[in-house]
Amino acid sequence: MSRYIEPSCKICRREGIKLFLKGSRCYGEKCAIERRNYPPGSHGHNKNKLTEYGVQLREKQKLRRMYGLTERQFERIFVDAAQRKGKTGDTLLSFLERRLDNVVYSLGFATSRSGARQLVNHGIILVNGKKVDIPSFLVKVGNVIELKESGKGNVHVQSSFSVKEKTGIPKWLELEPAAMRGTVKALPEKSDISLPVQEQLVVELYSK
Repeated sequence: MSRYIEPSCKICRREGIKLFLKGSRCYGEKCAIERRNYPPGSHGHNKNKLTEYGVQLREKQKLRRMYGLTERQFERIFVDAAQRKGKTGDTLLSFLERRLDNVVYSLGFATSRSGARQLVNHGIILVNGKKVDIPSFLVKVGNVIELKESGKGNVHVQSSFSVKEKTGIPKWLELEPAAMRGTVKALPEKSDISLPVQEQLVVELYSK
């Protein structure tokens, strides 16, 4: 599978917002958006007006990159969301939020989604007491997500909790910091997801 190997901060600058791809760095003065809030490249300072398609594309890219997905992965999730009842945009966001790597990140076990994905891939995450090493696994109401004993003493995991204290966790999740355990209280709804994206533009893009 293809993997982005360029500097992550360039992605945030291209989209014009913090996507929190670099963990604790995103909360400090070294954040690229704080220092150079314009697109990378020699023409970054030029402000060209986007077409309708361009605006829709940027919203899709922003959402895809925020969750660290490839084009094929994102499109597959969208197709699945479009086949479900209800608003496609809301269902899309719910699917993205319920991914195990995102839940691990939201609970504070990692300071970035890429770091959370690594924890899952390494088999350090348990769901209802069983190891799950698939980042795209969708959690359900009542699922208990926790770290294996061997991972609870990880220095990076410990430090990530201090970062998470600044942002808190989503209302649909419940965290037990002492036990390093989280529970899915409910399925995420649009009102529970404070993402700086307009998901309807993504739906319009794929509907063409």
